[in-house]
Amino acid sequence: MQNLEPILIFITVAEMGSFTRAADSLGIQKGRASTAVRKLEEEVGARLLHRTTRSVQLTEDGRAFHARARDLLSEVDDLHSMFSGDRVALRGRLRVDLPTEVARTTILPALPDFMASHPELVLEVSSTDRHVDLVQEGFDCVLRLGPIRDETLIARPLGLLRMINAASPAYLARYGVPRSIEDLHRQEHRTIHFSTMLGTRPHGWEYPDGDSYATLHLPGALHVNSAQTYDAAALAGLGLIQAPLVGIGQYLKSGALVEIMPDFRRRAIPVSLVVAHRSNLSRRVRAFMKWIEDVLTPHLD
Repeated sequence: MQNLEPILIFITVAEMGSFTRAADSLGIQKGRASTAVRKLEEEVGARLLHRTTRSVQLTEDGRAFHARARDLLSEVDDLHSMFSGDRVALRGRLRVDLPTEVARTTILPALPDFMASHPELVLEVSSTDRHVDLVQEGFDCVLRLGPIRDETLIARPLGLLRMINAASPAYLARYGVPRSIEDLHRQEHRTIHFSTMLGTRPHGWEYPDGDSYATLHLPGALHVNSAQTYDAAALAGLGLIQAPLVGIGQYLKSGALVEIMPDFRRRAIPVSLVVAHRSNLSRRVRAFMKWIEDVLTPHLD
């Protein structure tokens, strides 16, 4: 498969955004990587990468070629293992993105067994609460919370994350324990605002209202854009939060946080595994997605 090497080098450069990092990752000289990509561009008759002194980015032609090239390597990977079933360990590089709290509390603690079963697999894990661009940033799959609004993506729904209203004992001692929506106003409660992009309008305090849900805009002086900071702010007594049980369950058990208003929880959050819109997924991507599903299922409604 020597003739596939330039394609592998191109994919690695595109996804790492650097000839130097790609060469280090592949164990080759930077000059060899640069030459391979340049010859590949000459062969296909199109410029695939924008090169600057600071970064490397895909061109429009490069994005289209990148998607097809990844499909090609996936088919080759499947061809090599078509008669082996589950007897052959996964190999190669797998790049995934996970929500920070789900990664910290659920996925990473279970990961040693998966990695031990596949010692030839190289796993690159991004952990962020923003919505990454699967193609531009080179992710094989992502675990996403919330609705999938991009119709060009393929999503596998896994279930729903139960949401909990919570606050620290110190905060509740200061403001009182709310038992109704009216108490939130009467006791002058404050919330910690969360949004993945600072400066955007916060979602507000969501609660069931008949057959639907309504939103209450509570005051709050703190805005955060990460789930871990959101939890930490609640632990510090800075306000009320509405967070997934999978993230704050340990704090509820220890008493560091207290659940409030259990009859007024916000709607559960859908959880999905998402891949780019391409027909072929490598064996390692399929296996990892199945493993993620098995790990998360006990925590989902």
